[in-house]
Amino acid sequence: MFYGEYAHALDAKSRLIIPAKFREFVKNAQGQEKFFLTRGLDGCLFLFSEEEWRKQESKFRDLSFTSPEARKFNRLFFSGASEVECDAQGRILIPQYLKQFAQIERDVMLVGVSSRVEIWSKGKWREFYENTRGSFEDTAARIMVP
Repeated sequence: MFYGEYAHALDAKSRLIIPAKFREFVKNAQGQEKFFLTRGLDGCLFLFSEEEWRKQESKFRDLSFTSPEARKFNRLFFSGASEVECDAQGRILIPQYLKQFAQIERDVMLVGVSSRVEIWSKGKWREFYENTRGSFEDTAARIMVP
């Protein structure tokens, strides 16, 4: 599983170092450091292990193609997907269209969210965090109903 926050920066070739803990988790589970990267929600990118990607893919594939909302979501989610493998230095390449989607220029935050990693532009993450941290306890009370 993926946990924690890590500040990193893209290099001149749009490569991003994936934290060693994240790579080790995936390598131990899959035998290789391969991920799936796609458009996420709230303006970030989602990075999945192959195992988790297959789970998500199965769920979304089961959505009715007659539903306009399901079609819209699947089009954006899957058309944005890119299979990425870590190089010898533990870096992945972020495609230009995904950088544009997440408004990533150089500085990023990698945020472990249990089954996935979210990749945020540093400024957008700071804005999200500042706008939501004050309601953390209220949100917990609403969603964690006994």
